[in-house]
Amino acid sequence: MDGAVNNNESGARVVLITPEGHRLMSAIHFKFYATNNDAEYEALINGLKLALEVGAVNLIVQSDSELVVNQVNRGFQSRGPRTELYMRCAQRPLKKISNARLESVLREENSNADALAKMGSQMDSVQLG
Repeated sequence: MDGAVNNNESGARVVLITPEGHRLMSAIHFKFYATNNDAEYEALINGLKLALEVGAVNLIVQSDSELVVNQVNRGFQSRGPRTELYMRCAQRPLKKISNARLESVLREENSNADALAKMGSQMDSVQLG
């Protein structure tokens, strides 16, 4: 998952990859102001909801936002009520998946979601894949 903010527009992209290698991609264009961290949280929350909808029981969530990963994993404190709300909203669906973990990856290792996120910050919502 990844979020992107460009010139007052923002979006998020989620790529779910099955053990067999099938990809389900979701692109979201936000119609509200979002910071970079907001976009990352929106990508995470929407990705977790999508994983629940398809019945995922084992899930590894990869994000290039070390801040979001560490806040959700309780390694870093959230700053402010908005971030606290995003953090709690991300933790709820994460707890519903029996074997789930959230890990930080380098931006280069997150290229599929990164490219989709940039595209999503510039277009209307679409479903890809």
